[in-house]
Amino acid sequence: MIQASMHNLPPVLIAVVHGIDVNEARQRAQAMALAIGFDETESAEVALAVSELGANLLRHTRGGTLTLTPLVDGRRVGMQVISQDSGPGIADVEQVLTDGFSTAGGLGCGLGTVNRLMDELDIVSEPGTSAGTRIACKRWLHPDVRRAMPGPLTFGAASRPHPRMTENGDAFVIKHWGEGTLVAVIDGLGHGPFAQRAAQTARQYVQSHVDQPLDAIFRGVGRACRATRGVVMALARFDWGGARLTFASIGNIEARVFGSVEPMDFAIRRGIVGVNAPNPVVTQHRWQPNHVLVLHSDGVTTRWRWEDFRDLGRASASLMAQRLLQALAKNDDDATVLVVKGRDERR
Repeated sequence: MIQASMHNLPPVLIAVVHGIDVNEARQRAQAMALAIGFDETESAEVALAVSELGANLLRHTRGGTLTLTPLVDGRRVGMQVISQDSGPGIADVEQVLTDGFSTAGGLGCGLGTVNRLMDELDIVSEPGTSAGTRIACKRWLHPDVRRAMPGPLTFGAASRPHPRMTENGDAFVIKHWGEGTLVAVIDGLGHGPFAQRAAQTARQYVQSHVDQPLDAIFRGVGRACRATRGVVMALARFDWGGARLTFASIGNIEARVFGSVEPMDFAIRRGIVGVNAPNPVVTQHRWQPNHVLVLHSDGVTTRWRWEDFRDLGRASASLMAQRLLQALAKNDDDATVLVVKGRDERR
């Protein structure tokens, strides 16, 4: 029904040369988002992103255009916003996404805000030419699919800060939707308040983009964390219907799967997300009900074997995470353990 109605929503082109044009773009963006099917909060977020793009056109160039377009891509629907100017261009595209960076005396949060609010963001700029800068961003309508029955997996996590600190530099995510779940373990560089800020920045981005491709999530987190110390992070997505695990990791988050006849080769790349991270290698693996996935930060020792915790075989995922953390956490770092296992129907 939504896709059919979107054929009646033509693209909107707005020339931005005065502040009043930014207000018009914001209002028309919010109206289009509501018509597509975004709720009031989501529509306001799209409108805010458009407002930031419009403000940048006036702040950094002599103006430009904003184009708002409804999108249909297979079963997905959404909205695209394109900002185009003929200004001097951007010398370092990734740097301008850093919160606090500004070449015009502003707060330097505009494009960082757009990155957080939209699902996809691409910037093409050619300094020294008349081509200017083209910024294209997309926001997809996230389906609100409610489960008819409990899923086949259970999840548990336990986390604590450095023993001599109150701020936890680790974070985790367990996010369900439809027939899928995304989990993440995130470790801010170092520990203390700056590590916590980095980890929470990454966590917030992951939580609001859980249904996007894993490499896109890493790219968005990297941009969001450029003004922080950076993080290391592992993401695991479970597709129940396809009995599939999709995995990606950068840095020293430990990932182990127990119960699998064949070892799962996770491609883990070195680097710090937000500082110097390469693109992650995304791998897919078959997931069986008897498998157990354990993710943990480097605040947990790697010198342990499943055989040492055989008594936890029937325990819940939450209890497993708590027991592993209690037994294996180091005394000089933040520590987090996340466990995913099949639901025991006999319990």
